Amino acid sequence: MQPEDRRFLDEAVAQARTGLAEGGIPIGAALVADGRVLGAGRNRRIQLGSPIRHGETDALEIAGRQTAAIYRRSTMYTTLSPCDMCTGAILLYGIPRVVIGENLTFMGAEDLLQDRGVEVQVIGDAECIAMMEEFIAANPTLWNEDIGV
Repeated sequence: MQPEDRRFLDEAVAQARTGLAEGGIPIGAALVADGRVLGAGRNRRIQLGSPIRHGETDALEIAGRQTAAIYRRSTMYTTLSPCDMCTGAILLYGIPRVVIGENLTFMGAEDLLQDRGVEVQVIGDAECIAMMEEFIAANPTLWNEDIGV
C-alpha cells in the first residue's frame, strides 16, 4: 500500500457511511489523480432510483469530464471489489490502478482488470468488510438487486 492510499480509501469509506445513513448500500469510491480527489461518490441506486449509480460510477459522475491523460494517471479507490459494470467504466477510461477495501463479501471482475493491465490492490479493510456483512445480512433483497441476482 502506498502512503497516501489509506487517506484516499478513507474518503471512499466516508462515502459508504454516508450512503448507509441515507438508506442506501454502503459502497463508496473516490477517483484520485495527482494527489487530489477529483470525485468521491457512493452507491445511490436506492436514493436516486438509478440502475447504474454504483460507488465507482457515482465518483466518475461527480468528477465530471476529464481528459484521457488525467484518467491514465488516476487511481480508483473503492470500498468493495468492482462489479462488471464498474470494471467496464474503469477499463473504458484507462484508469491504471484500483485500490479495493475488501473482496470477501463480493468478488467483482478483478481478474479482468488485471488481465487488461490494471494494477489491483486489495487492502482487506475490517470496516469495509463489517459494513457489507451487516448490510447484506439485514438487507439480502436489496443486495441481490444491486448485484443482479
